[in-house]
Amino acid sequence: MTQDYIYRVLGSDEWAEALSAGHYEGAAHDIADGFIHFSTRATLAETLALHYPKRPWLKLLHVPVAVVQDRLKWEPARGGTLFPHLYGVLAVEDVLRVDDLPLDEDGIHILPDGLRG
Repeated sequence: MTQDYIYRVLGSDEWAEALSAGHYEGAAHDIADGFIHFSTRATLAETLALHYPKRPWLKLLHVPVAVVQDRLKWEPARGGTLFPHLYGVLAVEDVLRVDDLPLDEDGIHILPDGLRG
């Protein structure tokens, strides 16, 4: 699977905790599954709609695949679509960029330029 970046959606409070700790261990469902769930550019909008509908105060982490490649596995989920799963914690310094994910007037998250459509 060829991707330059993977993406993680999380709450602003979760990101603040990660910054304080220096790493992100994942949400409760990640910890239970044994890996941190990520999305690709192609699956990001659907991930937001399914798992974070109308939820405010979200952040979007952009993580270069090359930085985490040794701990990353591409595994099937939703209808066989391959999703990136990170086995281990995500170091804050591995995150290239962080964006806010505001809601539009219909409660749909607005993706940053370059990730829309």
